[in-house]
Amino acid sequence: MSNEQTSLDSEAGGNRDDMMSALFAQLVMQQANMAMMLLGKVAHPETGKVIKDIDAARLFIDQLEMLEAKTKGNLTKEESALLKQSLMSLRLGFVEAVEHPSSSHGDTGANEAPKTSASAAEPAGSESDEHRKKFSKKY
Repeated sequence: MSNEQTSLDSEAGGNRDDMMSALFAQLVMQQANMAMMLLGKVAHPETGKVIKDIDAARLFIDQLEMLEAKTKGNLTKEESALLKQSLMSLRLGFVEAVEHPSSSHGDTGANEAPKTSASAAEPAGSESDEHRKKFSKKY
């Protein structure tokens, strides 16, 4: 009977670990999705409107960074990979959102003047166009 009890305890522990891992993944994804929505990368699920609040998005990214620091060494490989990948994509999205604000904020005139003068001086597709790119997506 004690062998059966030990078997049941280890099985329950495995289920508890799986549940905790799933809850951790859900928390990370929830924070990441909120940050993406606030960066203007994803539309609000209920309204369908794009929201852009860089400061609020930064808060969600900071929370994930804190979670990464506080759980260092206590995560499974999968949990750690999920957290790292989420933070990497959020950081890239944050930089992109800060460097390229949407045109609805009214500051496009100042940003487009240098681009126009630089593109007028050089033919399209030149090496300086590639040099100006900060990030390019490759799948």
